[in-house]
Amino acid sequence: MPDHALPMNNRPIILASQSPRRSQLLREAGFQFTVQALDIDESFPEEMPVEEVAPWLAQKKAQAAAGLIRDREIVIAADSVVILDDVIYNKPVDRADAIRMLRRMSGRRHTVITGVCLLAKEQEKSFSGVTKVWFADLSDTEIEYYIDTCKPFDKAGSYGVQEWIGHCKITRIEGTFPNVMGLPVDLVYDALQSFR
Repeated sequence: MPDHALPMNNRPIILASQSPRRSQLLREAGFQFTVQALDIDESFPEEMPVEEVAPWLAQKKAQAAAGLIRDREIVIAADSVVILDDVIYNKPVDRADAIRMLRRMSGRRHTVITGVCLLAKEQEKSFSGVTKVWFADLSDTEIEYYIDTCKPFDKAGSYGVQEWIGHCKITRIEGTFPNVMGLPVDLVYDALQSFR
């Protein structure tokens, strides 16, 4: 390994996610990986505390991808939830639902939790990244402009921090930007060091 290389784990990594944002984040952080996403039921027990949902779903996704592990592969699975007033805001079902969500979050602070599960033959590790996000007030015109321009229908909470709303209407974050985008890359990097 060259002296200037990062101490990356050199085992094959499988990203069990079809999220283009997670792939982008891992690529930008220097990871080499393949993507093999599986469709799984993302429902969770109604009585589950909201802060436990994302890591629980990440583990569920990793277990569904366990059959992809042949030898030394490490599966990375993740799930993000947006929480406001102890309620999870998932991906919007339509435009009206996206407008409703952003109106609720306007001028307020919400929490993004991204649960991650790393799975190999010999080891499993689960953890969560937690980021608090403050929105400035959003007018209906701004909300409709954002939704019609960026079409955030595949994003929890109806927004992408890397898009217009993040550039112009997020006033503060406490935690990491990549976690809001879909993956706490710093925690993934640290956790992979324990897989040898």
